[in-house]
Amino acid sequence: MTTLKNSLKSRRVEGGLSQQDLARQAGISRQAYASLESGRSIPSTVVGLRLAQALGTKVESLFSLADQPSASLQAQLVGEGTRTESQSGGTRRMVKLIPVGGRLWARAVPDAMGARYGLVEADGVILPGARPVSEGPPQVEVRPFDQGEIQMPCLSLLGCDPAMVLLENGFRQRGIRFVWQEESSYEALAGLSRGEAHVAGCHLRDRDTGNYNVSWARRLLPFPFTLVTFSTWQQGLMVGRDNPKGISDPGHLARRDIKIANRPKGSGSRDLLDRLLDSEGIPPVQVEGYENEFQGHLDLAAAVATGIADAGVGVHAAATALGLEFLPLEDERYDLAIPNHFLDTPGVQALLDLLSAPGLGRRIEALAGYDVSGMGAPVSLN
Repeated sequence: MTTLKNSLKSRRVEGGLSQQDLARQAGISRQAYASLESGRSIPSTVVGLRLAQALGTKVESLFSLADQPSASLQAQLVGEGTRTESQSGGTRRMVKLIPVGGRLWARAVPDAMGARYGLVEADGVILPGARPVSEGPPQVEVRPFDQGEIQMPCLSLLGCDPAMVLLENGFRQRGIRFVWQEESSYEALAGLSRGEAHVAGCHLRDRDTGNYNVSWARRLLPFPFTLVTFSTWQQGLMVGRDNPKGISDPGHLARRDIKIANRPKGSGSRDLLDRLLDSEGIPPVQVEGYENEFQGHLDLAAAVATGIADAGVGVHAAATALGLEFLPLEDERYDLAIPNHFLDTPGVQALLDLLSAPGLGRRIEALAGYDVSGMGAPVSLN
């Protein structure tokens, strides 16, 4: 007898549907649906089509033969480097595959990050023939490396905190696939608003009130959300070992012998740099390297460590990781924005459980410049 694999449970949970809800849309009883989800029975063609329609996908994405290689999947391509196959000269692109809210996203693995996000980090490869859609990101066909892994419950998080890598083991122990993609705080919230992730990390200061994250999340998110504190961290100037240029305050960044590395527009670090320059009366055009953008804190630290730049604004942990000197400037609260419609999903429940576990806090506080005393605490939106 041929065994039929299915991804009904993970797709149903991601779509916020109960077994009863999905059974009703397929025109069958809850008991009959439960038998399908557990693999004890095989759906008719009509029921299979109705299930795929209800979950916003294709039948072949829900069901596959156990003894056959993974079928290709249709996904929407997002993230850095969203060139289609024809635009990239035929080069096959690696992607992370992320189911969120009943939709499947393919987040491009950036070319420049090959050493950090190599083949082992990817979930699949884009097949030739990416086609544009009328609005939004292009639709692409992806061949997953492991269909079973894609069917696991998933938590996708956008944000720039390098400590996010420490969450992966805890998620794995709880049977959750964790996908973290580095994005600036603004882009993380914007991606969350488009449904591209379950959670967004941010450290954006309101210039009028001095408060962090609440006003920005309200401005960018079109749905009810919850803010949970991850940590308070130190941001400052990262400079070379032994500070060879003698940099001691932000005003020195305007010196002609100093070149900086910068974070992208919309990042909390870029905003801090702009505020510092403004307070010193220094226009950005007077700062050498201001336009040289690096995606993450570790990328910026690497630019300073290798001599590409003399200084840059980033977090203490990144400076310490690459052996740089660090000049503290400001303590910031880094929060996680969670759409309320995802609060009961397995991935978010696992995240909240991890944030309350003392082991994670101890690991993160062992890094430089972190205070996790508020980890897991909800942030008042009033």
